[in-house]
Amino acid sequence: MLLSPFSGSYAPDDVAFLLQKLDLEPMDDIELKEQLIQSGRKHYSEMIGRERLPSPEYFELFERSLEVNAARVGRDLVSLAEQMVCRRGRDLVLVSLARAGTPFGVLLRRQLARQYAIRAPHYSVSIIRDRGIDANALSYIRFHHPASEIVFVDGWTGKGAISKELKRTLAECNARYGTDIRPELFVLVDLAGVATVAGSYHDYLIPSAILNAPVSGLVSRTILNEMIGPDEWHGCLYYQEWEDIDRSRDYIACILDATPSPAKAQVVTPSPEEVVERRDRMHRFVWTLLAERRVTNDNLVKPGIGEATRAVLRRAPEVVFVSEPDDPDVKHLVMLCQERGVSVMRREDMPVKAAAMIRSLGDV
Repeated sequence: MLLSPFSGSYAPDDVAFLLQKLDLEPMDDIELKEQLIQSGRKHYSEMIGRERLPSPEYFELFERSLEVNAARVGRDLVSLAEQMVCRRGRDLVLVSLARAGTPFGVLLRRQLARQYAIRAPHYSVSIIRDRGIDANALSYIRFHHPASEIVFVDGWTGKGAISKELKRTLAECNARYGTDIRPELFVLVDLAGVATVAGSYHDYLIPSAILNAPVSGLVSRTILNEMIGPDEWHGCLYYQEWEDIDRSRDYIACILDATPSPAKAQVVTPSPEEVVERRDRMHRFVWTLLAERRVTNDNLVKPGIGEATRAVLRRAPEVVFVSEPDDPDVKHLVMLCQERGVSVMRREDMPVKAAAMIRSLGDV
């Protein structure tokens, strides 16, 4: 099969998705999907739920969050770009982790160009928990950029599962292909204390966490099932029918318009002790929740506003915890939970502003 990169609804120069578009019918039954995942009969990456168009009220919340937090995202973007260049130099290839990382790869590409006159290529590739990063996509990148520094970009960390997956599978890829790609992860917000470099370490509402495809180039989350051949890239769906409500390019423009000059942005560099404490605090919180609910699968805990939002949109949460229900950063979550019949509980002993707990189905 001849594979060809595509840019989704982004400008062609902004990103090349190393994914193949699949003709796959999404699942409507979230309960069945959850049973298949938790029973081990299907891996979550083998199927995909149907994305719903957000309501006008929900889109209004997205626009409001953009007004309120665009400048904050911009400040963290400047910090991340500066640290990236200091650590990895100027001959860079950005590789965002599809799909939450894709908008930030686009933003970093633009910011590097105007802040440092660096014209970095940007690819977006699939990484899947328990299945690893797409080795075929990485081979494509290394073939086209044999001497450049590959830098992995994501939006945020939750528990650190993707960071672990990146380290594990890159070690395998490097051993198999004789490469030396560094498993360093650059994120806008590092809640778990596991990223190599971050723009911020505080849980706040990143506007792109509110929407799925309409702010990610109209691309679905990635898929790895029997439709994918051994030499092919991971798959996705492309929602061309949503072009009239797409916000992907608008989101990039809005963040960049609100981004301050480097002289006005603050680079955040926590001490190693602070990073360890953040990591330990998140670990204690996750296992406290598991103990309270008498389950052992930490994949059922989704900490942070971004992860909690995705859980409500895509999974079947039992409850969403918020530190302060009236906080504007979690207003969209409360609305989503009300629409979908998910309980919301106040909890103040969290290292984040929100967390979702997926309902355990026991022996299914």
